[in-house]
Amino acid sequence: MKPIQITHASLKAHDHDRFRWLKTGGLVFFLMGTLVFLASLCLSDYEITQATLTMSESKVSSQRLESLQPLLGRSFSSKSEALAEISSHIKTQDPNINDYELGVAQFWVLKNAATGVLREHTFFYFLLSIMLAIIGGLLYIVPQFFDSLPGIKNNNIWFSSTMARGAIGILIGVMFIAFYVLLYWFPQYIVNMVLLLDPVSYFIRNLPADQWFLYGFLYTATILVMGLRMLAKYRHSRYHIVRTFSIMFFQTIFAFILPSLMEHLSLPSMDLKNAWPLNYSFFADWNISHLLSSGNFGFFLFVWGIVLSVVLVPALTYFYGKRWYCSWVCGCGGLAETMGDPFRQLSDKSLKSWKIERFLINGVLVFAVGMTFMQIVNYASDGVLFGNYTWRVNQAYSFFIGAAFAGVVGTGFYPFMGNRVWCRFGCPLAAIMGIVQRFKSRFRITTNGGQCISCGNCSTYCEMGIDVRAYAQRGENIVRASCVGCGVCAAVCPRGVLKLENGPAHDRFNLLESEAVN
Repeated sequence: MKPIQITHASLKAHDHDRFRWLKTGGLVFFLMGTLVFLASLCLSDYEITQATLTMSESKVSSQRLESLQPLLGRSFSSKSEALAEISSHIKTQDPNINDYELGVAQFWVLKNAATGVLREHTFFYFLLSIMLAIIGGLLYIVPQFFDSLPGIKNNNIWFSSTMARGAIGILIGVMFIAFYVLLYWFPQYIVNMVLLLDPVSYFIRNLPADQWFLYGFLYTATILVMGLRMLAKYRHSRYHIVRTFSIMFFQTIFAFILPSLMEHLSLPSMDLKNAWPLNYSFFADWNISHLLSSGNFGFFLFVWGIVLSVVLVPALTYFYGKRWYCSWVCGCGGLAETMGDPFRQLSDKSLKSWKIERFLINGVLVFAVGMTFMQIVNYASDGVLFGNYTWRVNQAYSFFIGAAFAGVVGTGFYPFMGNRVWCRFGCPLAAIMGIVQRFKSRFRITTNGGQCISCGNCSTYCEMGIDVRAYAQRGENIVRASCVGCGVCAAVCPRGVLKLENGPAHDRFNLLESEAVN
C-alpha cells in the first residue's frame, strides 16, 4: 500500500477550502455595508421647520437662522435644491459671508432638516452599513491567522489589480480622493453619512455627530480592522505584533476616546499625541486663548503640548529614532501601516524621487515654522504686528498642507504612490525628527553585506522609498532621515542581513574613510 504524503501545498489547499466560505461571506458583508453606506446619501428628504432652526442655534448665528424664516414649512426631495435655497437666503442677509461659514450653516441646517427612513431608523442603518462592513472585514481577515504557516505572504502582489495600480486600485484611490474632498470642503453633501453616527456620538460625547466625528470613527475602525490584518500577516515577528498593538491603542484611546470624553465633560478637547508642527494650529491665537481660559485642565493641555513638542519628541527621537512616533504612535503612520500596507511596494525608490522628497518636506517645515512664528507674535502683540495676515497664512497652510496634501494626496494616493506619501513628502514633524535621526540619534539599521543575496525584497517593500539593498550590498548601516523604522525590510529579508538597533550615537556610520555620507 502506497503511503499518503502530506505536503505543505496540500495543507495550504485544505486550509484555503476550509476558510473560503468565511472569507467569501466576509467580502459579501463588506461590500453590502459599503453599498448601504453610499446609498445613505439618497435616503432622506429635507423639511425646514422651527425645530430645525432651534437645533442649529449652537452652530449657526441667530442672524443667519433668522434669514431662513421664509423657508419654514418648505420640503425638499433634492439635497442640491435645499442647499441652493439655504445659500440664497443667507447670502441675501449676509452677502459677504465666506464659503467656509456658508458651508457650516448649510451643513447643520440640512442635517437637522433631514426626514424620512434614515432619520427614523438611524441606528438600524448604522448597523446595516458601517457595522456590517466592519464585521465583513473581520470575517475576511480572521482566517488569515490559520491560513497556512506564519510568515509574510506577498505572492503575486505585482499581478494584483488592487495592489499594482490596476483597475481596482485606481477605483479605490478615486473613492478615497472623492471622500476627502467632500469631507474637507463640501461636508454639506454627506450629511446623511454623518447622521448615521449620531447615536454613537450622543453616547460618547453627548453631542450630535459632525463630519470630524464621522472621520474619526471611520479612521479608528479602519486602523483596528486592518491592524488585525497586520497581526495576521506579521504574526511570526514579535516586533511587528507589539508595534501594531501600539498603533491600535494610541489611535483608539489617545486620538478618539479621550478627546470625545473631554467633549462629553465640556472640557477643551485635544489629541494628546498630536505634536507641533503636525498640530499646526496649536499656537494659533484662538487656540491659546481657548486653552488658557479653560481653567486648570486647559492650562495642562497647553503645557503638555509644549513639553511633547519641545522636549519629548527630540529626546525620544535621539534614543529610538523616528520609529517611536512614526511607526508606533502617530495616527497618520498608523493608517499607513495598516490600511496602507498592501500598497507599500509602490513607493518610488529613484534618486529623483529622493531629491523631490527632501525639497518638499523641508519646504513644508519652513512654511510651518514661519506660520508658527507669526502665530506666536500675533498672540503676544494682540494682533498688532501681523494683523489679518496671520489668519491668511493659517488658511493657506490649512488648505494646501493640512487638507489637500495630508488628506487628499496623503491618503488618496495610497494606491498610486504607496502608503507613506504624506509622511515621506509633507509631514513637518517627520522632517524635524528626521534631522535629529540623521545627525544625532542612537538608531540605525545595521547590515551584514556578506550575507546579502541581492534579492531586492528590502528595497521593494520599503515604504519610504529607500534603496535598502544598495546599502546592504556595501555593508553600510542605514542612517537616513526618512527611515521610520517600520522594520519590514528586516522582516522580508530571507538571510537576516538587516537589524534595527540602538547604540552609541558616535559610531553609527561604518563607512570607509574615503566614502561620503549620504
